[in-house]
Amino acid sequence: MIKLKVEGMSCGNCEQHVKETLESINGVANAEVSHAKNRAEIKTDGTVSVKTLIASIAALDYQTSQLNDDMEAHHVAIIGSGSAAFACGIKAAEQGARVTIIEGAEIIGGCCVNVGCVPSKILIRAAQIAESQRNNPFEGVTNHEPQIDRALLSKQQASRVEELRAAKYQSILESNPNLNLVKGYAHFKDANTLLINRPDGSSQELSADKFLIATGAAASIPPVEGLSNVPYWTSTEALFSEELPEHLIVIGSSVVAVELAQAYRRLGSKVTMLVRSALLFREDPLLGQGLTAALEKEGIRILAQTQASQIDHDGKLFILNSNKGEIRGDKLLIATGRTSNTHNLNLDKIGVQTEKNGAIQVDERMQTSQPHIYAAGDCSNMPQLVYVAAAAGTRAAINMMGGEAKLDLSTLPAVIFTDPQVATVGLSEEQAHQKGIETDSRTLDLENVPRALANYDTEGFIKLVIETGTGRLIGAQILAHEAGEIIQTAALAIHNKMAVEELANQLFPYLTMVEGLKLCAQTFSKDVKELSCCAG
Repeated sequence: MIKLKVEGMSCGNCEQHVKETLESINGVANAEVSHAKNRAEIKTDGTVSVKTLIASIAALDYQTSQLNDDMEAHHVAIIGSGSAAFACGIKAAEQGARVTIIEGAEIIGGCCVNVGCVPSKILIRAAQIAESQRNNPFEGVTNHEPQIDRALLSKQQASRVEELRAAKYQSILESNPNLNLVKGYAHFKDANTLLINRPDGSSQELSADKFLIATGAAASIPPVEGLSNVPYWTSTEALFSEELPEHLIVIGSSVVAVELAQAYRRLGSKVTMLVRSALLFREDPLLGQGLTAALEKEGIRILAQTQASQIDHDGKLFILNSNKGEIRGDKLLIATGRTSNTHNLNLDKIGVQTEKNGAIQVDERMQTSQPHIYAAGDCSNMPQLVYVAAAAGTRAAINMMGGEAKLDLSTLPAVIFTDPQVATVGLSEEQAHQKGIETDSRTLDLENVPRALANYDTEGFIKLVIETGTGRLIGAQILAHEAGEIIQTAALAIHNKMAVEELANQLFPYLTMVEGLKLCAQTFSKDVKELSCCAG
């Protein structure tokens, strides 16, 4: 509910005029207006800003402002300052809330901009360019060994991170008077009060009407004997190291492990991966098999079904004892997943339910087991993707302010930024079968995609999964150069419940990689090898 002070109304006709004006705005459910009390109470779906409401009434020549008591009544406290936190804070402020953001770290912005998406993609892109200089498929273009200055690259990464943090986080704090930053580490004293331990050693109590927990996650460290006594890397150290290891050992098998393993190999390091089962074991097996082949082709040593039992460091080298023998290298990267940062929040004391790994349980409205406390981002049991975090933060704010917003993850696209990239959306065949859905599928090798042929880069495939009977597209798994640029088209097709035949009949521009979706869709009814170029 948003409450406004409206001055200048003198009769019931004025009330009606204001009411009709407000209710004509998209997103306003209803408005109650009183000229006697000089106020309007507006219920919205969460998509309308206070500024829009005030402007609409001001256009009628009434003096309008937000009621201060309403702002006080809607105090939102947010623990954390990353993507989920800022998305929530901005939306809550738009809806009239007073917002306090609490951050214990020295810098704001959370994982993505500081130690995640932004610096990793810079490193991956630099490594890709280095590899294209070393190995390219075109006759007449001479390969050469690139000159790598890791320290200079690290400085460039840090500079862009600082630039984006200033533009996307710090400047928003400075320009929005309804956002207030408090530095310190917070935990719940009770269900309505936070105790904040400030950097100067003092403490502060803060009460609020609604809370968002957006504390993110940290690298998960496996319980391997000796590991706690050696100077291993997490992704943070690997991203900003100013030196290139001669031999990097990577423990892990998922997103961070494969992305950084390939990046360092392309920058010139020897790389060995210890993989407990297989690469990308949670995905369609074809994706893990295809990526394994691609990485091994580049010289990465992948030891599947391998675990370290003991790790030592002799001052220069790491020595790992494993079921595949002894492995030595000068740097060790632990990339075995991330764990929610919730253990110091006192959640058990206030009745907020968490899973065994500490992730906060939330419903589709981002509410926890305490209705006035919400959670979003990597600390929750939602997928650890920054765009999920931001979307969840926005929806949490809408719901805090009386709206009804849900987050649909049924067509969630995901990308792993290796080369070739791995991109998925919807259901794999195994996931569909677990839901009792009968499926049919086709896999199109990239040698059948004209753009891949023109690029001399046919490593990978496009796989589409449909529901038997209806022919409705329910999933896509892609291993291809720039698969991330292809997957959103599949996501839109699934979201709009397109049949594979409809996808096959769409017009796609020729000599694009996304045309591979159309070609794969066509394989459900014909042999694309028998079609002419760009056959419709």
